[in-house]
Amino acid sequence: MTSFIRPDVKNFVAWDYVVFAALFLISSGIGVFFAIKDRKKTTSGDFLVGGRQMTCGPVALSLTASFMSAVTVLGTPAEVYRHGSAFILFSIAYTFVIIFTSELFLPVFYRSGITSTYEYLELRFNKPVRIAATLIYIVQTILYTGVVVYAPALALNQVTGFNLWGSVFATGIVCTFYCTLGGLKAVVWTDAFQLVVMLIGFLTVLIQGTLENGGLTNIWETADNGSRLNVFDFDFDPLRRHTFWTIAVGGTFTWLGIYGVNQSTIQRCIACKTEVQAKLALYLNLLGLWIILVCAVLCGLVMYSHFRSCDPWTANFISAPDQLMPYFVMIIFSRAPGLPGLFVACAFSGTLSTVAASINALATVTSEDLVKYFFPHLSERVNTWISKGLCIVFGVVCTSMAVAASLMGGVVQASLSIHGMCGGPMLGLFTLGIVFPCTNWKGAFGGLLTGITLAFWVGIGAFVYPAPSSKSLPLHLSTAGCITNNSETVTAMMPTLPPVRPHLADTWYSLSYLYYSAVGCIGCVMAGLLISFVTGPSKGKDIKPTLIRPVCNIFFFWSQKCKTFWWCGVDQEDSKALHEGLNNDRLKDLSEKANATNELKNGLNKVVQSHLPGYNPYEKSYTNTSVEKESQF
Repeated sequence: MTSFIRPDVKNFVAWDYVVFAALFLISSGIGVFFAIKDRKKTTSGDFLVGGRQMTCGPVALSLTASFMSAVTVLGTPAEVYRHGSAFILFSIAYTFVIIFTSELFLPVFYRSGITSTYEYLELRFNKPVRIAATLIYIVQTILYTGVVVYAPALALNQVTGFNLWGSVFATGIVCTFYCTLGGLKAVVWTDAFQLVVMLIGFLTVLIQGTLENGGLTNIWETADNGSRLNVFDFDFDPLRRHTFWTIAVGGTFTWLGIYGVNQSTIQRCIACKTEVQAKLALYLNLLGLWIILVCAVLCGLVMYSHFRSCDPWTANFISAPDQLMPYFVMIIFSRAPGLPGLFVACAFSGTLSTVAASINALATVTSEDLVKYFFPHLSERVNTWISKGLCIVFGVVCTSMAVAASLMGGVVQASLSIHGMCGGPMLGLFTLGIVFPCTNWKGAFGGLLTGITLAFWVGIGAFVYPAPSSKSLPLHLSTAGCITNNSETVTAMMPTLPPVRPHLADTWYSLSYLYYSAVGCIGCVMAGLLISFVTGPSKGKDIKPTLIRPVCNIFFFWSQKCKTFWWCGVDQEDSKALHEGLNNDRLKDLSEKANATNELKNGLNKVVQSHLPGYNPYEKSYTNTSVEKESQF
C-alpha cells in the first residue's frame, strides 16, 4: 500500500477571488434589478408573493436551490464517504414528498387564497393555534438557517484561511441586501442562478476527481470493496442510523415537514399564476432534487476512492467530517487557479439561496400572522415597509444564530434533526386540519404540544447521549497509508461514549434522527384525534369545504356510511365542486373584473351613441334600421 503524505493545502489565488466575488455581485445585482423594475409596486403582496404572477420554471429552480443547500454540497458527500451510498434512497422519499405535497396540501393552500400557511390554521381552528404554530416555525427556521450559514463559512475558512465569522457575516449581509430590495422575485431568480452555479461546481469536481482516480470503473470497484455500495439494508431496527426503512419512511416524514407545510415552499407555489403551474413547479423540482442528490452521492464515492488508504478525518488532517469536501477540492485543483473558487461559490450558492428563502419566509409569516394580527388597520405601503424591515431583522438574527450551529456536529444530521423536531409536529397539525374534519381547536392545540414534547424529548436526549457506536459508527476508514511530513504514522482517534448512561440512552434516545419527524407527527395526530373525540368532534357546518381534503374516500370507497362519518357533517358534494373549480374568493375577483369590463364597455357605448346614434363600435355596423335608411337617402 502506498503512503499518503499530507499535502500542503494552498490558499486562494487571485482567480479564485474573482470567481467567488462574481457570485456575490450577480446575486446582489438581481436584487437591485427587481428593486428598480418593481419600484412602482408598493403592495405587500407584490413584495412577499411576487403579485402571484410567477411561472413554474423559475419557481422549480428556486425550490431545488433553496432546499439543496450547502448542507447538501458539504454534508452529503461526507455522509456517503463515511457511511456508504444508502443516502441515494432519499430519492424515494423525495418522490413521495412531492406527490403528497402537490396532491394533498397544495390544493388546499392555493385555493384558500392565503399568503402565509398559518393563515389556514386560523380559518380552520382559531387564532391561538395560528399564533402558536407561527412562533414554532420562526424558532425552527432561525435554528436551521444558523446551520446553513455556518457550513459554507467553515468551508471557506478551511480552504482560504479567511476568518470564520467574517465569512458568516458576509453571507448574512448579501442575503439580507437582495431580499430587502427585491422581495420574492429577487429571491426566486437569484435561486435559479445559484442552482446553475451549484451544478457547475459539482460537475467540475466530479470530472476532475474521476480523472485523477483512474476513471469510473476503478472508483466503482474501490467503493464496492469498501462496502460503500451496500444500499439496500432492510433491517427493521429503528435504532440503526441509515437503513432502507429509516430513509424511505423516516425521510418521507422529515422532508414532508420541510416541503408539504413549510412556508418557504408554499409561498413560492402560491406565487404561481395558476394551481397547475404550481404543481408543475413541484414536479420539475423533483427532477432537480434527483440530479443534485446523484451528484452529491457520486462526489462522496470519488472522495472515498481518493482517500481510501488515508482518511484525513481520523488522521486529524482536518477537524470535522464536513471539511472533507473542501479539503479534497483544494488537493485536486491545486494546479488549477479559479476552480477552488468555483467550488466555494458552489457551496455559497446553496447557502445564499436557502438563507434568502428563510429570511423571506420569516418576514412573510411575521407580517401576516403577527403584525397584521395586532395592527390590522395599517396601510399597504406601511405593511410593505414593515416587511422590508423584518427582512433586515431576520437577516441579523439568522446570521447570529450560526454561532450556535458550530456546536451541533455534522451539518446534515444537525439540519435534519432540527426539521424533524419542529417540522414533524407541524406536519401533524396541518394533517389534523386537512385530513380529519372531526378535529377541533382543542385537539389541534393539544396535539401540537404533544408532538413538540415527544420530538424534543428524543432529539435533546440523543444530543446529550449519542447513540451506541454499533448503531452509528462509520464504515471502516483506513489510516494505514498516512505519513506526516515528519514521517510519523498517524493513528486514528475514535470517539468514546460517556461512562454512565441511563437505560433510555440505548433505546429511546438512540432512535434514528430521521424518525424524529415521524414521532412528532404521529404523536400530534393521535393526541389531537383523542382530545377532539373526548371534548366533542368539530361540527361539519362550522368548516368551509375548501379547508379540508379527507382521504377517507380512498380508504372507504365501499361504504358511504363510513365516508359520511369521517366527513363529520361537511357537505361532500359542495366540497367536491369547490375543489374541482376555483374558490369563492377567486370567483369573486373574476366577477368583479368582469363587471368592471362591462361598465367600461357601457360607458364607451354611451359616448359613441351620443355622436353616432345606432352605431355598434364592437361590430362596426349600425344596428338601428332607421339610421341605415336615412343614410341611403
